[in-house]
Amino acid sequence: MVVNDNACLLRKRVVLTFFASKLAPTRVHHQPDRFYMTQALIELSDLGFSWPGHPPLLDIPAFRLEPGETLFLKGPSGSGKTTLLGLLGGVQKPDRGSIRLLGQELTELGAGARDRFRVDHTGYIFQQFNLLPFLSVRENVELPCHFSRLRAERAIQRHGSVDQAAATLLAHLGLKDENILGRRADSLSIGQQQRVAAARALIGQPELVIADEPTSALDYDARENFIRLLFAECREAGSSLLFVSHDQSLAPLFDRNLSLADLNRAATPFEV
Repeated sequence: MVVNDNACLLRKRVVLTFFASKLAPTRVHHQPDRFYMTQALIELSDLGFSWPGHPPLLDIPAFRLEPGETLFLKGPSGSGKTTLLGLLGGVQKPDRGSIRLLGQELTELGAGARDRFRVDHTGYIFQQFNLLPFLSVRENVELPCHFSRLRAERAIQRHGSVDQAAATLLAHLGLKDENILGRRADSLSIGQQQRVAAARALIGQPELVIADEPTSALDYDARENFIRLLFAECREAGSSLLFVSHDQSLAPLFDRNLSLADLNRAATPFEV
């Protein structure tokens, strides 16, 4: 139970630190143009992590995610999926090993720099969506652009304004009624909240979109429809998609599918 509690705390910390990053961009080495990258978007090597007082949770010798790739990552509850996402986002630091995103070694950055790097380059769709209930739909979608100058500039360059970027993304994801933009997020249906969460993750064209069990509350037809919309938006933005789920029926929709147990040498026999 301690490990599960730690995972819950980690999930909460991802939400808080994602929206607590400072406006100043991360001072890291120059990155090549995203559409001409030949390097992996994500590259892990000899990655190890364990919670204090517990056996190793993750032991991943190697992993790559390519630019523009859609990847389905399967794993049961307690297998370390949420912890891995926290490591990829720089919320946690590994006990050992390398985590490179866009060529930047995350383990070499301090906590504040990792936060800023994350908000500049990664969009998250959380399992519970984590919309801010006191903000409007539009305000929720635009939130990353208030914390990342880079994403705000990309939104303006592509759509003319951050407001228009939010409206266009929502329309592409099936929320075309302009009246919905001013509604409070907590007044929406589950399906509508899901689309708002996706638009928030996609605004400003982050290179990486991470989706953590975002379709668990939907029936199969609704899940497949949402994923196809998400694919279309990621493709248009040039974003890679790392989609984490235990629902194997969705795997054939993706470019590639993996089981965390196949990557993780610390997996238990039950997980394999």
